Amino acid sequence: MEKCPTDIKQTARNMLEGNIIPFWQGLRDEIHGGYYGHMDIDLKVNQKADKGCILNSRILWFFSEAARILRRDDLLDDARHAYNFLAQNCIDKVNGGIYWSVTYDGKPADTTKHTYNQAFAVYALSAYYEASGDKTALETAREIFTLIEERFTNSGGYGEAYDCALNPIENDKLSENNIIAARTMNTILHLFEAYSGLYRAARDGKAAEKMRFILDIFSNKLYNPELQRQDVFFDSNWENLIDLTSYGHDIESSWLVEWGAGLLDGDEDASLRETVSGICSALADGTYEKAYRENSLRNECLGDEQDEKRVWWVQAEAVVGFLNMARKHPEQTKYQKASENILSFIKEKIIDKRPGSEWLSEVMPDGSHTPSRRAIVEEWKCPYHNGRMCLTLLSADY
Repeated sequence: MEKCPTDIKQTARNMLEGNIIPFWQGLRDEIHGGYYGHMDIDLKVNQKADKGCILNSRILWFFSEAARILRRDDLLDDARHAYNFLAQNCIDKVNGGIYWSVTYDGKPADTTKHTYNQAFAVYALSAYYEASGDKTALETAREIFTLIEERFTNSGGYGEAYDCALNPIENDKLSENNIIAARTMNTILHLFEAYSGLYRAARDGKAAEKMRFILDIFSNKLYNPELQRQDVFFDSNWENLIDLTSYGHDIESSWLVEWGAGLLDGDEDASLRETVSGICSALADGTYEKAYRENSLRNECLGDEQDEKRVWWVQAEAVVGFLNMARKHPEQTKYQKASENILSFIKEKIIDKRPGSEWLSEVMPDGSHTPSRRAIVEEWKCPYHNGRMCLTLLSADY
């Protein structure tokens, strides 16, 4: 990100090296491998909690990217620790694919094979290959990519949830609001991200082909031009199931999809990148108008009901998304200001000031705790969004 201001870069470095990295290094399980899977709001680590494979993949991705960008051997060792646990314990050696979760000592727990989870394994293994040069990691990423394309696809796109033997099952893990979705925007977004990571790491032509396919889904199925948003939950025919706006996913997509599309460099890709860039700008602008309030970003909107919680990952993605808009549209200074204000909100109200903690999962706009008292670490609370924010601000790889 060439135009990222120096003070923002320094703030990102301080967050990364002073808080996020040492916190997650401290959760390394030296006995059973991987990283501990749960820390409650009172900062108590449950060393026998199940270890979510999404969490492990995201930790692997984070330490791999941090090692590559910061050029630190200790972080590569942290990444290797996560990689060894994933390779030895999280991947099904019989049926293929990665489990949803394993026990604290690495035995299969929830053996669901979800497309979302496969995607993050591809993403993490590709990043680890880039950082370490370990060709076995790249081979495993390609094996999971092939599994997705051969077993997780269906007419018009991708299925979501499968049992251990790769038979389709109900998609309860990525459905919400009393509906069961056959397709979700969230899975498609992160599948595209994973394939982008594989393409960046290995210039994999098959990955590029599928990236273009997913960009067509993004442009023509997910994006709703009338409402200037992505729809979230769909039936098998891509019919929208609910009037829901996910501000966090919209602002995340606004920069992440553009980043991935920018990697494509075929003769036919220029017009595709232009189309995607226009949609991404519309998503970011719509999010700014509808969700940027009190120097932070609302969570989502169901019908006319605004969810005013300030969720950790939504704020992280907003910093990057609005800075991307500031880069594209420097004449519109509101985006630069929004990024700076949200970064200050994170420093003041999201980062937990207690020693031994990291970021709070969610707060109210005034910084007070929400009633849920959500955990500091669990299968979805990880160093991926906030760590990626910092690493993106520090690098020009954007």
